[in-house]
This record gives sequence, structure tokens and C-alpha cells, in this order.
Amino acid sequence: MKLGAFSISLNVKDIRVSKEFYENLGFSVFAGDIEKKYLIMNNDDALVGLFQGMFENNIITFNPGWDTNAKALENFDDVRDIQKHLKNKNIKLEQEADENTAGPASIVLIDPDGNTILIDQHV
Repeated sequence: MKLGAFSISLNVKDIRVSKEFYENLGFSVFAGDIEKKYLIMNNDDALVGLFQGMFENNIITFNPGWDTNAKALENFDDVRDIQKHLKNKNIKLEQEADENTAGPASIVLIDPDGNTILIDQHV
């Protein structure tokens, strides 16, 4: 099962302070809008999303259908197929994708330690 591009989405207190911190670590702005209080930062294949006031906890994110540059992949495992696999493994989903649709969709699950995992397909 291929989950797609990996990133971590961080709930930050001050987007400008966090931006500067990650720039000092060698990251650069890849996408987002600082005025809307979200940025996606990258350093090679490492992606860190900075989000001020959008959610409570940090989120582990996977994007089926995307590489680490948000470019569409020709071959990937659709989020609905991933959902079926997880359900067959008796993994509880907090949010499910409509299995009767195609294209963009997402699912959410919680790992055993309470970490939120978002599998978010954009293609």
C-alpha cells in the first residue's frame, strides 16, 4: 500500500516565528499564504506544514497521488482502496471517504498514542 507524500502538519503559535525557525533549519516556503496563517515548508523531500489556529493537535499527513513536490503521480493507491485495506485490518476511521466517488477525498484515523493521521488525496 502506497500512502503518498509524507508531511507533518504543525499547530503553531506564531506563523512568522515558526517560518523563521524552519528557514534557519534550511527549509523554504513551498506553498501557502502567511496572511491566511498557513505555509508549507520544504527541505529536499521533507515537508512541514505550519498552521496557526486551524486545528488543535499536530497531524501526520499522507497525500496519495502526489510526490513531495505536489506533482500528480501516474500510478498510486486511491484513498478509497487504502480505506478498504484499513477497514479490513479493523482499523477504526474517524472520517471516511465516500466509496462511491472518485478523485479528491480524505480519511482520518488516530494511532494508538492519540496522534491524528490524515490521508488526503487531492487528485
